[in-house]
Amino acid sequence: MKIVQRTPAEDVNRFSIEVHPVLQRIYAFRGIYSDDELDLALAHLLPVSSLKGVGQAAALLMDALKGKKSILIVGDYDADGATSTALAMLALKSFGAPDVSYLVPNRFEYGYGLSPELAELAAAREPGLIITVDNGISSLSGIDRANALGIPVLVTDHHLPADKLPAAAAIVNPNQPGDEFGSKNLAGVGVIFYVMAALHNALSETGWFEQQQLLAPKISDWLDLVALGTVTDLVPLDRNNRILVSQGLRRIRAGRCRPGIRALLAVAKRPLSRVVASDMGFAVGPRLNAAGRLEDMGVGIECLLTESEAVAQELAETLDELNQARRSIELEMREQAEDALEQLHRMTEGELPAGLCLYDKAWHQGVVGILASRIKEQYHRPVIAFADGGDGQLKGSARSIKGLHMRDLLDRIATRQPDMVKRFGGHAMAAGMTLNTDSFQAFKSAFEKEVEESVDSTMLQGLLLTDGELEPEDLTLEVAQTLRDAGPWGQAFPEPLFEGEFRLQHQRVVGERHLKLRLSTGRGGEIVEGIAFNQSMLPKSTQTVKLAYRLDVNEFRGVRQPQLIVEYIQSNP
Repeated sequence: MKIVQRTPAEDVNRFSIEVHPVLQRIYAFRGIYSDDELDLALAHLLPVSSLKGVGQAAALLMDALKGKKSILIVGDYDADGATSTALAMLALKSFGAPDVSYLVPNRFEYGYGLSPELAELAAAREPGLIITVDNGISSLSGIDRANALGIPVLVTDHHLPADKLPAAAAIVNPNQPGDEFGSKNLAGVGVIFYVMAALHNALSETGWFEQQQLLAPKISDWLDLVALGTVTDLVPLDRNNRILVSQGLRRIRAGRCRPGIRALLAVAKRPLSRVVASDMGFAVGPRLNAAGRLEDMGVGIECLLTESEAVAQELAETLDELNQARRSIELEMREQAEDALEQLHRMTEGELPAGLCLYDKAWHQGVVGILASRIKEQYHRPVIAFADGGDGQLKGSARSIKGLHMRDLLDRIATRQPDMVKRFGGHAMAAGMTLNTDSFQAFKSAFEKEVEESVDSTMLQGLLLTDGELEPEDLTLEVAQTLRDAGPWGQAFPEPLFEGEFRLQHQRVVGERHLKLRLSTGRGGEIVEGIAFNQSMLPKSTQTVKLAYRLDVNEFRGVRQPQLIVEYIQSNP
């Protein structure tokens, strides 16, 4: 692992307000130099009307409302899909839709998106309109089937489209051709939020709420769902997304959030009043995702939809149990993968392929995505992990490294060998695909070759980009709290990471696999606590350590103090 300090794009400071010097440096590393760029008020959101297709979508939805048509929402089985589905359900019901329901494909039976088989299943409910959320842009055959069955489809998605767009009644996707929307990074929940905002505006202009004797809802009331879905889907936090997340977190901290979000935070033991983006990503998101990974995302969606605190708590506890089961499955799969890679390491005399393609018949289809992420982090290589999908097929989940666009790489393989990859889709950093089982070895060879031609050795080197060192006098509760409050931090706007050398005063293992550290600075000798998750004891001879760490606030039994969250540790005698 190589630790590298970030460098600012410019060496300027245009802040007219007082900003802590440490924070000024951190912002400069992220291209922010003035307080205007820190203003995350809702007024600075990109205009709803600037999103291509949103007006057409609003007109389609108004027609459905006026005609009292039943509306079916087809979602995805991850946290972005669950929050998107819940937001669409809540918004349409508050707008007076008489019959709104949802259908999320079970990943083990139907796979991803609106497939022809799912269109047949949807038709049995006799909907007047289907809305896809967080999917649909690649569902060409499924939408063709829905059209043949006489059901119009509104596609709301954010994934990259193929060369051909589906024959939908309307498409809203910031990444579709010709869309000049200022942020290409909206999550699926962000897209449906914009669509519902456009519908809200259109209904208000026509006096709909007064005519229907409805209390006009505030579209901002669903920003808690937008914050959760945006953070968990790991989309880049550009300014527009930071506004959405910041505003959603403010509402959650004030207690103005769905009972399900409140309950999920409670089972994760995260105080509502101090919630930050990382709590969404590491505490709420995994519990919500566990439903879609192991069983059915319906449990997660119902947790987000319920108005009952008691029901929300019961469902959150179910999701927590599913997440614990997921972690056990993941640990076993990871041990198996590491054994296989260790064997490969010996066979290739220490030279692993530039791209890792892994498969085990016993692996769980819903957990291979997490496995791919863990292996990528450990070996600093793009990874695809496959599981048996039944019917002679393999389901794969891919994770990439910086500088390698995974979906484009899969597209190149599929173009050169059209019969090899049955289906694929995704983003630069993550993708999913389906293969015939007997195509695995050929695909593995093609993937390794394509990665080898697309990367250089520096891309395969593990890098930790830091914000430099902190002075001993900055290792304080005040600075730690300042950093927490300065977010939201997330993808492409990373939480501050620092580097430094410390003297090791004491170490002990807590919670079975975590290393609790007592450290002192080299100069003043100030004592600071640290914790390294999933880290074994350091050699007894260790006197000093070099760390890459985040400065955070730890609260235990009512006492708050600064704590180093250690991302990387190097021991020195």
